Amino acid sequence: MSGSLFATIRTRAADVARAARFVRIDARALARLAESLALDPPAPPVWDVTTHHRGSPRSTLAYVITLDAINFGSGWFPQLRKRNGRSGYFTVAMGLKDRFDSEGAWSARELIELSPFDLARVTGQDVEDPAVVELLALFATALNDLGAFLERRHAGSFSALVDAAEGSAERLVRSLAEMTLYRDVSVYGDFEVPFYKRAQITAADLSLAFGGEGYGRFEDLADLTAFADNLVPHVLRMEGVLQYRRRLGERIDAGEVLDHGSPEEVEIRAVGVHA
Repeated sequence: MSGSLFATIRTRAADVARAARFVRIDARALARLAESLALDPPAPPVWDVTTHHRGSPRSTLAYVITLDAINFGSGWFPQLRKRNGRSGYFTVAMGLKDRFDSEGAWSARELIELSPFDLARVTGQDVEDPAVVELLALFATALNDLGAFLERRHAGSFSALVDAAEGSAERLVRSLAEMTLYRDVSVYGDFEVPFYKRAQITAADLSLAFGGEGYGRFEDLADLTAFADNLVPHVLRMEGVLQYRRRLGERIDAGEVLDHGSPEEVEIRAVGVHA
């Protein structure tokens, strides 16, 4: 993919928005929301050490990359055993935090050898639930792949992975996207739509965890796109910005999980990014 990756994501999101059949933007509602945010901007995010690990620079770096490698699976979250009423994401994040606080980071070799049952122990999950085991198997695959990638490309070093990006978030995203589960690209009609949500979140989280310095210093951080997750479209819909066709809205309201890569799912993600 030539040219700026982030510009390509924006262009393809706009292409989907123009062709969309199930999702549209209400321009007036968008203008109202933009004005409201400009007048009363939300507080900048912080790295919450009550829910996320902060240790040495190297262990913090490993934690961010490890956590974001498994920052997916919200369709399974209703089945997860939650921690202290937390969401699925925070249940996973805090389980990893406890592991890193008490035992340190997994090495690349240890990541390669992790099983779903190892991750069940870390996150406090019930392995009798087939849906939960299915998600944990995906998590294990993602972490196995990460360990193999680090060994193959960076001598097993998290630091070398970030150093190789040379202060470029785009370079880091492209590098992470060499791994299958980071290759967040959908097909819509006759063209590809890249999102690279988790790879982009990794750069943003590193910046957050390190205050924009050291491992978190990226000269092009402002070029990141909105992250094409399930929460951004939800908020935009609640604000009246995203309008769904009636049947799609009913399916969402009923809690139906959309197939990944379906036209409806791609439109929700892409039109959300465009908005």
